[in-house]
Amino acid sequence: MGGLVSVLFLYGASGLFAPWWAVVMLLLVWLLLFVQACRWWTPRPQAVAVLPVVATVVWFAVILSGGLWLGWTWNGGG
Repeated sequence: MGGLVSVLFLYGASGLFAPWWAVVMLLLVWLLLFVQACRWWTPRPQAVAVLPVVATVVWFAVILSGGLWLGWTWNGGG
């Protein structure tokens, strides 16, 4: 669960280089993964440990794809 909370930082910080609609979709994906982790907490604790890895791979794939094919660029720094 701590891993999922840590990955939430990546998802939230995506607003620096992704459009708002992509950040909302990423946060919805994170929320679904968190709900799944809560469901698996007791019956499948080993599977919960895999979800932060899945969340990181999904985030990286979305951000990389958006940067390469949709032209998302750095918007931070004023």
